[in-house]
Amino acid sequence: MTRTTASPGGGSESLALTGTESVADILEKELDPTIHEWLGLVEKEPDLIRIQLNFEERTGHLPRLLHDVIARLRLDKGSKPPVSVAASHHGELRLKQGYTAAMVVDESRILQVCIFSTLHRNERRVTFSKLLPDVVTIADEVDAQLKQQILCFLSVETPKKATRN
Repeated sequence: MTRTTASPGGGSESLALTGTESVADILEKELDPTIHEWLGLVEKEPDLIRIQLNFEERTGHLPRLLHDVIARLRLDKGSKPPVSVAASHHGELRLKQGYTAAMVVDESRILQVCIFSTLHRNERRVTFSKLLPDVVTIADEVDAQLKQQILCFLSVETPKKATRN
């Protein structure tokens, strides 16, 4: 990527931009601001905040989920991604805390918004040629994590339905 700037002598010169980073590196460096942004958005959702949780109870799962996203971004293309154990643990925890499946979906949606917002804030640092493929990978990983979380809710609902017959 280059930028044309005016030189002191009145002409123009091409200035190469350096310091472009991978999406994974940016997300790793911006972990705490992303988590705080997520918390701020969650606290604006009446359905989510009706479950009273402290900071650790509300956000403690995020570093592990985000590290799974980062690890997925660093996988060789064509590699089969591992199932997120952290997502399964999070689903079990949220179920015990009284969340509904819809609430878990909202949290996941907000996580994607915050990840993409982090990338937007840091767009000048991103290796642009890899941005769109990485966005697809992020969406796929966050959705795969959501599936693992929802499976925890379904395993509880299935026996209930079976006992009604």
